[in-house]
Amino acid sequence: MSDEELVIEFALTRIDHPDLDLEEIAALVVRRMGTDHLLEFASRNLATRDELRAAAFPSAVEHVMRVMLTLRGPAD
Repeated sequence: MSDEELVIEFALTRIDHPDLDLEEIAALVVRRMGTDHLLEFASRNLATRDELRAAAFPSAVEHVMRVMLTLRGPAD
């Protein structure tokens, strides 16, 4: 899955759940995507961080958050 596809999935999930914070939305995205994508996201997180700091699910959520925050740009 490309980052662009992930952004679209995140945006659609956020539209469905506007009351949730970003990390909760990221967790929903990972749950909805299934095991294959969970492992893909966790492995991307491992490649980016060069270490596995958590179990697969939290690591996958961290990857989704990293993609979303990177797209938002630097904080002022």
